Amino acid sequence: MGGRSRPGLRRELSVGEVAERSGVAVSTLHFYESRGLIRSHRSAGNQRRYPREVLRRVAVIKVAQRTGIPLAAIGAALATLPEGRTPGVEDWRALSAAWREELDARIDRLVRLRDQLDGCIGCGCLSLASCPLRNPGDELGGQGAGPRLIDPD
Repeated sequence: MGGRSRPGLRRELSVGEVAERSGVAVSTLHFYESRGLIRSHRSAGNQRRYPREVLRRVAVIKVAQRTGIPLAAIGAALATLPEGRTPGVEDWRALSAAWREELDARIDRLVRLRDQLDGCIGCGCLSLASCPLRNPGDELGGQGAGPRLIDPD
């Protein structure tokens, strides 16, 4: 067992306790750990033990994922924290500000796609000169027959 900072409050948690408290599956925690997003150490009985602070780190990961930030970007952002510490309020402001530009660009792209959707016939041919979604201006027509994907974003 870990040391105690207050009566009844353990400093370390088992993987099952982290899963229960964070709402994340044990397998997901193992995956996060394999990606370097969270860390544990092994007890004398060879069981994973996590510091309590991992709960905040997992919460940050979950929030970032829900906004569509890829795990690689989350990991890169968390790696910028001194000594891999758990993000505090100021850290979260910096992390979220860094992601804001990417999210704004994604939102703008989705709004453009939504606004053009009514003109889409949904055939999937991708070579129609009139397809504003996948082949604006028939840019792919000169590349020969067959479907091609154009996504400048």
